[in-house]
Amino acid sequence: MAQQQRINMYSDDDEFYDALSEDDDDDDVIMDAELREVNGGGDGKAMIETMTTTSSSKTPTTTTTIGTTSNNNNHEEGKSSSSTTSSMTSSSDGAGFRHRDSLPVEMFSRDDFSIWHVLRECIGKELSKITMPVIFNEPLSFIQRIVEYMEYSCLIKQASQSEDSITRLEYVTTFAISALASQFERLGKPFNPLLGETFEYKREDLGFHWMSEQVSHHPPVSAFCALGTDDDHPFEFRGSCDPKIRFWGKTVNIEPRGHVVLDLIGRKESYTWTNPSLSVHNIVVGKMWMEQHGVIEINNLTTKEKCVVEFKSYSWFTNDLNKIEATCYDAKGAKVRVLVGDWTKCIYSLSMDAMKKYQDLLSTQHKSDKHLSKAEKKEVKESAPMHRALLQLEADEACDCRCLWKVRRRPSNSHQMYNMTKFAMSINQPDVDGYQTAPTDSRKRPDIRMLENGDIDAASTEKGRLEEKQRAARKVRTKKKLEWTPRWFEKTKHPQTKSDDWKLYADKFHKRVDWSACPDIF
Repeated sequence: MAQQQRINMYSDDDEFYDALSEDDDDDDVIMDAELREVNGGGDGKAMIETMTTTSSSKTPTTTTTIGTTSNNNNHEEGKSSSSTTSSMTSSSDGAGFRHRDSLPVEMFSRDDFSIWHVLRECIGKELSKITMPVIFNEPLSFIQRIVEYMEYSCLIKQASQSEDSITRLEYVTTFAISALASQFERLGKPFNPLLGETFEYKREDLGFHWMSEQVSHHPPVSAFCALGTDDDHPFEFRGSCDPKIRFWGKTVNIEPRGHVVLDLIGRKESYTWTNPSLSVHNIVVGKMWMEQHGVIEINNLTTKEKCVVEFKSYSWFTNDLNKIEATCYDAKGAKVRVLVGDWTKCIYSLSMDAMKKYQDLLSTQHKSDKHLSKAEKKEVKESAPMHRALLQLEADEACDCRCLWKVRRRPSNSHQMYNMTKFAMSINQPDVDGYQTAPTDSRKRPDIRMLENGDIDAASTEKGRLEEKQRAARKVRTKKKLEWTPRWFEKTKHPQTKSDDWKLYADKFHKRVDWSACPDIF
């Protein structure tokens, strides 16, 4: 049986949302003088600075810088096969700004808390209205969590640099799959974003400028957009998240809704896809483990080429947990390349001839492994047949097999830091690199900051206060018959897919000079 994994039941794109009661499902915040307590975020900033100074004395925060290097060794972790993101070693602007690689304090143990007491009344129900205790949270908002999609943004650059359209399709597909890697073993649930909450993250060292906004509370919809900062390889990556979540006694099923779009501007190509379904098992008893499953398509809307990705389901008879197999088709529908690998570890690209050799090697290795003793099987457990076969083919110069991506090793303190990656630990850092964030930015949200600083009681109190504030705001809005309008995103229809397409007001976003019109949500 495949080793079951402790995982985050609230994934990168498919999350449980802290919700209020049935009557408070649209706790919107409007810009109304009756509700405004802080002007523009000045006092809020002071409060955040005070909390950070007070709590950080428990455990000093160590920092390291994050940057980009070029390297052609595709065996190094966290790298694509050519120009890739390194192990975060240089500042983003060369001026000495340092991105942290740790949180202020270690997470609290959840061993004495049972999620069953929260979920036992929810069997068969939609879970977007379930309020979760703060102890089950991690100190990130969901609109911060989805920026982890960009951890391997180097793959977008690789796609843009490639002259061959099928190679570009391979790298775009790998980018879509790599976005799931940060979910592995993440047990903490991100905070439910407040309506109007935003998150901006500018990382010129990694080649992107990110903006996300909670544009709807019920249904909970988070819109996001990342703009490329490399003039030689411009791109726009945008989308929205609106998951459907149900609990069935032992398992939580999450159906992702919302398309994502990647425009390679220099290539004049547009790609679109959805995320795979997610199931979380052993919610009540045993170790929780998850599986991504189902089939997704990455479509090049310009060339009509596509890649069909199958996320293998867990089986008692095959060790396919976490494995993927993807087939690239040209515009005429012919199979031209195959991607195989593990979404938690690596992705390889094979020609059709190499794929036949791979299947033969797998068959041979499976047969030979059956005759091993228990001790020998344990010894080869870490080098499963798939990985052994891929390494053998990659080493064969006559075989067209190459590694596109390998996951970056997590830092040694990850287990004490909500199992976050180094990239994830930098997301909620209070200070930023050369730009001003809005008063609605998640970094200024007090309940998240208090949890990050280890004060669970204060975080719970603040969370309740913010929810009550949204209740009051919604009542005022309803009384005045006002509709909520997102500040930074516009809802449109994609001209080809006809799906919802949330677009960033780019001119408004880049030319902002005054935050006074921002709502007071914290």
